[in-house]
Amino acid sequence: MLVLLSAGLQIVIFPLPDLYLLCWAAVELRAGVRLLPATPSQAFLLAYCCGVLWYAGTCYWIYATMRQYGGVGTIAALGLLFLFCLYLAIYHGLFGLLIGLLANSSVSRLSEAGSTPAATINPFGRRALLLAPFAWVAVELARTRVTGFPWDLLGIAQVDNIPLARIATVTGVYGLSFEIMVVNTALAAAFVIGAEKDQRSRRKPLLLATIAAIAVLQAGRLISPPPVPADHTTRLVQENIPVLEGSEWTKEYFEGTLRDLTLVSLHELGLNASGENQSDPEISSSAVSHPDLIVWPESPAPFYTSDPAFRDTVSNIARQAQTWMLVGSLGIRNAGETPAHATQLYNSASLVSPGGEWISRYDKMHLVPFGEYVPFKRVFGFAGGLTKEVGDFSPGTSRAPLEAGSSKLGVFICYESIFPDEIRRLAANGAQVLVNISNDGWYGDSGAYAQHLKQARMRAVENNRWLLRSTNTGVTASIDPYGRVVSSIPRKVRTALQANYSLSNVTTFYTRRGDWFAYLCAIIYLVGLLLHFIFRRGIE
Repeated sequence: MLVLLSAGLQIVIFPLPDLYLLCWAAVELRAGVRLLPATPSQAFLLAYCCGVLWYAGTCYWIYATMRQYGGVGTIAALGLLFLFCLYLAIYHGLFGLLIGLLANSSVSRLSEAGSTPAATINPFGRRALLLAPFAWVAVELARTRVTGFPWDLLGIAQVDNIPLARIATVTGVYGLSFEIMVVNTALAAAFVIGAEKDQRSRRKPLLLATIAAIAVLQAGRLISPPPVPADHTTRLVQENIPVLEGSEWTKEYFEGTLRDLTLVSLHELGLNASGENQSDPEISSSAVSHPDLIVWPESPAPFYTSDPAFRDTVSNIARQAQTWMLVGSLGIRNAGETPAHATQLYNSASLVSPGGEWISRYDKMHLVPFGEYVPFKRVFGFAGGLTKEVGDFSPGTSRAPLEAGSSKLGVFICYESIFPDEIRRLAANGAQVLVNISNDGWYGDSGAYAQHLKQARMRAVENNRWLLRSTNTGVTASIDPYGRVVSSIPRKVRTALQANYSLSNVTTFYTRRGDWFAYLCAIIYLVGLLLHFIFRRGIE
């Protein structure tokens, strides 16, 4: 029951419903304090079950995506989601195992030494609690580096807590995860003490001190720094293009879409308070504006870089607005540069100059498994339908910023935003502003779009950069270096956001040094575990 409660708390601290305040007790180790057996294997099993439930409750949207767009049947989609949860829950299980190793040796050592009856010793042991925050961060690092799916790392829950979140400029999101785990561990320690008869008098002071610490830490949400100066302007286009079968993209529909996007790019649409169009774009449009940058999102439309109609449309917009354009596109590489004979297809962002010239391109490097490519195709050949709507892409090879005149754009596409180290490399390579283009339309009205936005905001905090986010269906937003959403537009509306931003050449400690803190936590845990076993052997 406590495992179910812990999994439920870990689910609700992220969008939706985003009950972030519960993060201070979401991973509290009370379940282990009361129920966790002394064997590492049983510790692994309980934590593993918690992980399966957490992934099922947080990433449930994977089922609908595979079912609706991947051509996968109901049973198969449920089965794939279940396998996904079983696989990634290994990391929750690993955390339980790492703590169980210490708990088991704590019980055994004291029992065998005869200093304290085993029945009165809590299974965790104080060393297990002391090293728990380090073990958690080490596991998060492994989840990021090994599986490539660091979705909703624990520290993301506190991105709105500006004073607390600023530690991410030094440690990355892992520092926030560590702080949250320290508080969770303190709560667990109070229950450990409460389980030992001779120590119960210390339980109340520790609980009160922990609650006071939570109040102080959470009070940071009441603090908001003044607005960050912004001297550049961008127009972030929200295309709101439905995901269609290839055969549904008729010539008329394609040309009509380009006409609409031209209007949206060059004019402001009239919106009422609810975000609905007041009238036809051609009637309600204002005068042509001249922002420093126009951005089109990652799109489900077949916008091939070799398509003359697409290229001419974008070039004409850039010339008319006299501004740089960054557009989501499908890049190809072969002798003929035609989609029919493409040898390599890329999910790309193309940069177009104010003169209408196609200058450079960023090709997405971190592709979505079973969404943009099928790994181990001979084994998973049945999953080929999952890529039919977006294509079977090749990964890009360069994370260099795109130079738009005097501005250097750090461009990343879709779920690349969940990888802290990859985004910080853009800033380390000279990016003065971060630009994220994405198509979150695959996930409908599930919590995925809000989870994705929150993780992107943490990248702005870590690197102290403005983040411009252009999406197909929302959330399209301008995010300042504190991670605040300065401006945004309603979801599922074809419109554009006129937003301000600024450039920066200052790099944070995290930008320069990367995941040093997470690696340090892993080292501290391993050293602590080694010393623990050495100490135990000395007693034996």
